[in-house]
Amino acid sequence: MSSTRLPGTPRLLRALNDRAALELLLEQGPLTRARLGELTGLSKVTASQLVERLEERGLVTRVGEQAGGRGPNAQLYAVRPGSAHVVGVDVGPDRVVAACADITGAVIGRVEQSTRDTDDPVGVVHNAVVQAASSAQAQLSSVRRIVLGTPGLVDPASGDITFAFNLPRWHSGLLAALREDLHTPVVFENDVNLAAVAEAQSGAARGVTDFVLVWVGAGVGLAIMLGGRLHHGSSGAAGEIGYLPVPGAPIPRDVSRRAKPAFQQLVGADAIRTLAREHGYPDDAAGAVRAAIADGTAGGPMLDEVARRLALGVASTCVVLDPPLVVLAGEVGQAGGAALAERVQHEVAAITLVRPQVVSTGLTEEPILRGALRTALDAVRDEVFGSTVG
Repeated sequence: MSSTRLPGTPRLLRALNDRAALELLLEQGPLTRARLGELTGLSKVTASQLVERLEERGLVTRVGEQAGGRGPNAQLYAVRPGSAHVVGVDVGPDRVVAACADITGAVIGRVEQSTRDTDDPVGVVHNAVVQAASSAQAQLSSVRRIVLGTPGLVDPASGDITFAFNLPRWHSGLLAALREDLHTPVVFENDVNLAAVAEAQSGAARGVTDFVLVWVGAGVGLAIMLGGRLHHGSSGAAGEIGYLPVPGAPIPRDVSRRAKPAFQQLVGADAIRTLAREHGYPDDAAGAVRAAIADGTAGGPMLDEVARRLALGVASTCVVLDPPLVVLAGEVGQAGGAALAERVQHEVAAITLVRPQVVSTGLTEEPILRGALRTALDAVRDEVFGSTVG
């Protein structure tokens, strides 16, 4: 057996230890060198060398002291928030929202802009990103990644938009234009996929590696999380559940003409508004669902019909993927809460062999933006924390 040392092994171990220490500092807040050593299993000397290395690289900083027994107080260390920044952007048909977070994940800047009166998507995103960084008092050069959530298809190979539902001004070539304009890595991701990332981080799917998220609002979409990773499909169209050919709606044969696809016709916001009028509820999809729930038994027939329609898409998805969990999100999914989710769960079990748990979203505010920031942070932490040993 050869006794030759594997090249780079000590360096690799240092990098792994550094990453573990930085993650602990992010999760648990300021820690002393001794406590970091205990949590990582490193000796006092190794832990001290690690902290010095991270301090020299500007990744950690002293933030105070911890009073001890005998002897001098121990220094407390934390990740230096300004060591890197990210920007998340939620792009909708009428507005763009951008938020800037430091490397700890704290959101320190946010802007919102209307997109109704412009034909310049590059300019809109540029202004939103610059103003979000400015409001966070962060230099644009410290922004290491920008993640944009957009409705429609993102080509997994090129990363560019190939089809944007509700955003006719968004086109192929936009990614290169934004990267050249901002001199920063820019990434597009489908908006419903980003909502699933946020749901996995801090919502109803926390701790669940396999689940699907069904988004019901103006548009209808699906995100598929398998083994803790998003499934995009070969063309980025995985999850375009609006195009499911389902009973109860005509199936358009030329989707390029922007005819509403079958499942979208059944459960999109327009369909829910029509249903609401028939049942005497407000002409507002989410508001009508909330009103039906508040009506108790009297609102049951409308909720039953929404659940029956939704279950067609959920059941079709679940007999293929068989996930343990389905999360209902979007304005209608959120408004429906447990009352709608339980009805969908019961209906899916009645018409298929699978019995997934169906729940309403655990997030109330800006899931797409939160997912964009989380996606950007994960990538930037890999870059910054993974290069601590030179």
